Formats: sequence, C-alpha cells, structure tokens
Amino acid sequence: MSAPLLVGSVAYTPTVVTIWEGIRDYFAGTPAEMDFVLFSNYGRQVDALLDGVIDIAWNTNLAWVRTVARTEGACRALAMRDTDAAFRSVFVTRAGTGLAGLEGLRGRRLALGSRDSAQAAILPVHFLATAGLGDGAVDLLRLDSDVGKHGDTGRSELDALRAVLDDSADAAAIGINTWEAIGRDELMPGAFEALWESPVYSHCNFTALPALSEERATAWVEHLFAMDWENPAHRPILEMEGLRRWVAPRLEGYETLFEAVREQGIGPRW
Repeated sequence: MSAPLLVGSVAYTPTVVTIWEGIRDYFAGTPAEMDFVLFSNYGRQVDALLDGVIDIAWNTNLAWVRTVARTEGACRALAMRDTDAAFRSVFVTRAGTGLAGLEGLRGRRLALGSRDSAQAAILPVHFLATAGLGDGAVDLLRLDSDVGKHGDTGRSELDALRAVLDDSADAAAIGINTWEAIGRDELMPGAFEALWESPVYSHCNFTALPALSEERATAWVEHLFAMDWENPAHRPILEMEGLRRWVAPRLEGYETLFEAVREQGIGPRW
C-alpha cells in the first residue's frame, strides 16, 4: 500500500491547522489518503515541493508562477477553489472623496500591501502601468507587514486601509476577499468605497510535479471534488477555507501575473 500523499500548506493563521486536520480526516480511509505539513513561508514550501519532500503544494498565484519558472513549466495545477477562479484587486478610498477610476490616482498616494502579495502589490502596480500610470505617476506607499506569506494574512492590506484612515495615503490596494470581509462583517461600516476593481484573475491552486503519478493525482482530485457544500460534515471545512466547491484550475487567469512578474523583474526565488 502506498504511503499517504503529503500536502504542503503555509501556516498564515492558527485556523490552518483546524482546516487541514479536517481535510485529512475527510480523506482518511480512502484510496487517496493524505497527510499535511505546514511551512512558515511560500519560499520554503516551493523548495520542499521541488525537493520531493511533499507531493502537492497549496500555492498562491505567485508561488505557482515561481514553481512554473523553476520547473520550466513541468509542474501542473490540480485544482482550485471556486473563489480562486474569479479573484480581483480592489482600489478603495475614504467614502465621499470623489475619487473614481485609476486616472483619479494620478499625483496621489496609493498604499500597497507586502511586496510579495500579488493582489495587493504586484498586480496593482501592473494595472497602474497598463493604464499609463507608471514611472512615478502615482506615489506608492509600500507596507511590508507579512512578507513570505504572499499576503495571505491580510495584515498588510489592513495596514494599507489604516494608512488611508490616517491620511497617510489617498487610496489602498486590497484583495477582493478583504474588501468583502469588511462589508460582510461590518468591520469598518461606511468608511471606504471602491474607486476601481480589476479584471478577474486566478489565485491559489494545488500544484504537483510529474513525479506524482496521474493515477494518484486523479484519485486525490476526484475525492477533493466530491466535497459537498450541502453535506453538513463538509461545510465547516469549506467555509473556513473560503469556498463552496473545488473546481478545475483556470490557467488563463495567471497570464496577467506572469506579465507583471516579468515587467517588475521579480525573480523565481522571491
């Protein structure tokens, strides 16, 4: 009998342990049995995948881009959350400022999240440049609060919002999950309004290398896809991980990030 598949994830919050214990229990006793190992940052996790320490990595979009670069495209994405297939960045400002659209940021200050956050730094800079607002047209305030975790903690995005409230910045770039959390939980009711939302792009995915056989990968993915929102035993895990169902990877959604990484000279080990 084969040993359980080993899946890697980054421990960006204490609830990660609860989530992965639940997923491990869900796979227990099946042909796709698995265990998990947690890492302190995505650099370590990517290295572990490439070194064969883990079979599958739960990667951010930047970790995926790095893995593609370091394997010369030999890796493959197995699955993602439904929410990962339609991710967006949102530029927000204080309510009532009248700022609207990217052009409204010309000559103003934009607070960015950590430099390795695709949603709160890398892609926002790319979107500005694409709109003709590169080369200092917008003053960028970088808040590197959680480097290594690719913005997963949300801490740097909250710091960016705080900079707007403190009048240290005119606007902030955050991920759609942070924006929706503010509205859903009423953390800051009425304090902000969106001035621009990006086109959709893909976020996290489960990444594997050719060393993982097609048979084992298929069995694991099929059981993952069988998690059901309507099943009361499955729903708590899905809720904590921020999805309703697992879906096939939307690879075209990474093209914008590949472009941004090339433009900004971000190396494969960053």
